[in-house]
Amino acid sequence: MTAFDTTICELGEGPLWHPERQELFWFDITGQRLFAKGSGDLRQWNLPEMHSAAAWIDAERLLIASETGLWLFGIESGGRELLTALEADNPITRSNDGRCDPWGGFWIGTMGKEAEPKAGAIYRYAQGELRTLFDGITIPNAICFDRARSCAYFTDTPEGILWRVPIDASGWPSGPKEPLVDVRAMGLNLDGAVVLADGRIAVACWGDSAVHVITPEGTFQGRFPLPAPHVTCPAMGGPDFDRLYCTSATEGLGPDDLLAAPLSGATFEIEGAPQGLPEPAFSLT
Repeated sequence: MTAFDTTICELGEGPLWHPERQELFWFDITGQRLFAKGSGDLRQWNLPEMHSAAAWIDAERLLIASETGLWLFGIESGGRELLTALEADNPITRSNDGRCDPWGGFWIGTMGKEAEPKAGAIYRYAQGELRTLFDGITIPNAICFDRARSCAYFTDTPEGILWRVPIDASGWPSGPKEPLVDVRAMGLNLDGAVVLADGRIAVACWGDSAVHVITPEGTFQGRFPLPAPHVTCPAMGGPDFDRLYCTSATEGLGPDDLLAAPLSGATFEIEGAPQGLPEPAFSLT
């Protein structure tokens, strides 16, 4: 394990490896910043509101999710163009976890800025349509997709359950959600997640200083420790997709916690991780 970048984020989130640019993008949600780093120097954009998740469109553009909308983002210009509003009339909420699905749609969760119970929801945006998939969500996380396109996974972190939901041939849920694994007895807080090439799920656990690996049957099968209590979201990247990146946060940590874990809020890299997959591109059509 190495510190990929030691820039400290209050709430690092949403890491995305851009396969065409060979760069990692990630956010500091509450710091209202977007970062990018590949083989060169770190780049930073200051954003006008909180943003949390992204998908790549092509070499020049990202889809980025904010507290008020989904936007086209010009990587070189730093400009935003609104695609669709996202709870823009609700000042209580902001975006949180999100990821592009294998059909080119984008799933995005919202939550209360103070984690107000059941204030958020999970949406899918595809072919110009924003549709609510699940409502009454407190902290949406772990949104990721089976390699065989059979299902999606997600969690509402305070519930302590990783859910599995079947998906139809167009990428929309086709049946009720079912529990894959219940972590309440383990004391874990499931955060962001990504599916590996072999179908296993790598999930960051807030408060546990680790990314855990879970099989599609719900069995815990490995743990990657990291030197920060609050790890937030993994991403697979590198030229061969065998590097696991993970963001982290200082939010909720006191002075003694930060003294014990001074890299809290940094972004980490684990080389030789299980094989990952490139993220699909978001489709504008």
